[in-house]
Amino acid sequence: MKKNQLVKWMSQKQVTIPALLLEHYTELGLNEHELMALLHIQSFINEGDEFLTPMQLSERMTLTHEECTKLLSKLIRSQLLSLEKKSDETGILYEAYSLEPLWIRFIELLDQKEHQTSQHESSELEGKLYKQMEQEFGRPLSPIEGETLSMWLDQDQHQPELIFAALKEAVISGKLNFRYIDRILFEWKKNGIRTTDQARAHSEKFRNQTQTRKSNKEPVQSDRVPGFSC
Repeated sequence: MKKNQLVKWMSQKQVTIPALLLEHYTELGLNEHELMALLHIQSFINEGDEFLTPMQLSERMTLTHEECTKLLSKLIRSQLLSLEKKSDETGILYEAYSLEPLWIRFIELLDQKEHQTSQHESSELEGKLYKQMEQEFGRPLSPIEGETLSMWLDQDQHQPELIFAALKEAVISGKLNFRYIDRILFEWKKNGIRTTDQARAHSEKFRNQTQTRKSNKEPVQSDRVPGFSC
């Protein structure tokens, strides 16, 4: 076989392995032998052989027939491999291996890790928010203020970034108190403000309108929330 033909043949004989699986397979409870066995099973399935025998698996690995038998049984018990009943075009039943349980468990693991990362980042951001609040107020937050801040995050589901933005608006307006910040957040939520960019644009629009009114010597209510009419 010529070199270019060999390269083409090898490129067609591939088993796709997600890089994340190589990084996290131990978190699924897999060891190297079990991972390699699953990859061999996938290879057999790709080649049209959905039910390899322990002997076939042993021929591709450094394990005995008996060890491969135990390994396959363990993978099934661990719900990382399933043995399903299928039927061909003539209606004849046959058994086939499926790696669907592995991929389901793997996706669940990734979702869990993503959730944990999100919680960790949220916790860090919440801590920074408390610290920023205390810095702007120049004092520790009172128990009631701390409870209000927790309610904004947990009950009202305000994003920490928007609370930061509302705090800045309160500072700019010279009305640094929790009641005023709460009004800003309430109006933003009522008007569908979900991002800091939207909040910034809304506030800039309000300030421009306020400046125009002042230029025209129109009275401006001093207690209005930036970006909204009260």
